[in-house]
Amino acid sequence: MAKSTFSLPYKHPFAPDSQYKKSVAYFSMEFAVDQALKIYSGGLGFLAGSHMRSVYALKQNLIGVGMLWKYGYYDQGRAKDGSMQPEFREKMYSFLTDTTIRFQIPVMGKKVWVAAYYLDPEVFKTAPMFLLTTDTDGNDDTTRAISYSLYDADPTYKVAQCMVLGIGGARLLEELGYEPEVYHLNEAHAVSAVFSLYKKYGKVDEVKKRVVFTTHTPEEAGNEKHEIGFLEKLGFFSGLDLPTIKKISGMKDNIFNHSLAALSLSRNANGVSKLHGEVSRGMWKAYPGIAPIGHITNAQNNTYWVDPQLEQARIDQDTDRIAARKKELKAVLFKTVADQCGKIFDPNVLTIVWARRFAAYKRPDMLAWDMNRFTRMMNNIQQPVQVIWAGKPYPKDEDAVNTFNRLFYLSHLYPNLAVLTGYELALSKLLKDGSDIWLNTPVVTREASGTSGMTAAMNASLNLSTFDGWICEFAKDGENSFLLPVAKGDDINKQDCDNLMEKLEREVIPTYYNGQKKWRQMVLNSMNDVNVPFNSDRMAREYYEKLY
Repeated sequence: MAKSTFSLPYKHPFAPDSQYKKSVAYFSMEFAVDQALKIYSGGLGFLAGSHMRSVYALKQNLIGVGMLWKYGYYDQGRAKDGSMQPEFREKMYSFLTDTTIRFQIPVMGKKVWVAAYYLDPEVFKTAPMFLLTTDTDGNDDTTRAISYSLYDADPTYKVAQCMVLGIGGARLLEELGYEPEVYHLNEAHAVSAVFSLYKKYGKVDEVKKRVVFTTHTPEEAGNEKHEIGFLEKLGFFSGLDLPTIKKISGMKDNIFNHSLAALSLSRNANGVSKLHGEVSRGMWKAYPGIAPIGHITNAQNNTYWVDPQLEQARIDQDTDRIAARKKELKAVLFKTVADQCGKIFDPNVLTIVWARRFAAYKRPDMLAWDMNRFTRMMNNIQQPVQVIWAGKPYPKDEDAVNTFNRLFYLSHLYPNLAVLTGYELALSKLLKDGSDIWLNTPVVTREASGTSGMTAAMNASLNLSTFDGWICEFAKDGENSFLLPVAKGDDINKQDCDNLMEKLEREVIPTYYNGQKKWRQMVLNSMNDVNVPFNSDRMAREYYEKLY
């Protein structure tokens, strides 16, 4: 392996492009840069990973600051009956460099040692990244456990994790002798960093001129909140007194809102799609002192995600070659289906995939809500379909785990239905390559952006979606995707389900079997339309132009 570019005092290993000279430290709780580095759970990590790859491609002066999770998020194993079962196993990474940096920060009433590891940019062609862990000598079992599992279910540990990322991340930069011009908080997990900055500089203006914030939360209830005394006891505010905290973070009572504090102490902020920017401005309009909220639509890294043969066929505008390559890629995916499920799928059959984090608002099982219509579709021999579900629920979300397992048990009834475990970067890539239809069913306005459909479209899959998040900026119904009308009134679930089945029965399935010329043109349109606007190179550029 090439020699690591790490030394002290730290200097960025890139000679930055002249457009991107401003130095940035990008704080994120999770990064999905490669299948081999399991420090992510889902969409936030996929986004941050693509961003780090585009930083490398564009030679931007940015470093990533994250966490080294001992057990990752979790491994999605199977119980004896085949249903999903969360498993927690230690991960080891010989490709990380131990910086030998060790420092202590006060967390949970203890002095906690933090160790820093370095991901050299040449390992995965990313920004240089620093990953923090408390699983190091000098800590007892309780404090080592802070960095065991991403998004710990215990509120005390979850906050402690945020403190290691925020306070620890800010302290790491001091240890590196590296003072960035911009601290970019990707979500509010690292907001504790702003209080250590305030303690350092003593003025709100000095903090604000350095901090920018990206919000990913489309509704007020989704913003993390804690009682201020609880946070103070854990050491969240770096020893600042509570009247000061309340004053500078926009608080009106004793409930600390992490996103509001980030907005109050940033000079600039953004939502992650055009619609989400509008929703966010509406949500926070009662707070006049916050940063202006624009939008930079999420994107994914073409170079990492796109099949090279599909991309060349797109450039050549060769729809026959795209269709032929698609069948080859379906056959590759179907080996995993056969391996996990003991089912033989056919590359000539329309294949519908729903794959992402299992969460109630994403409505993973909508396709099977109307069992009469679902059964009729699954049993149709003239125009057959194959359906695949995959995705990781939050391990303590019993409802989401039960939904996953209910679909798994349902799959026993149909030889053309598969439920796959292990939804990480590698399986995600196989599913994007091997799907004909990428199904996306969130409640409208609940999905800030969503990005899985972008990489599906890059790989010749058509989106079938409700009108939410990034889809609003991309989809043209019947031209590059299939759109469901926006449900209105009381029972939006029934409307969306009815509209979904109607769309499948009357348009999607008949077009695949009876209108291949139109289907292939839609696929080409979709690949062309997603190519530049939803490539993370565009997004990484816009962060420099609009936010930094």
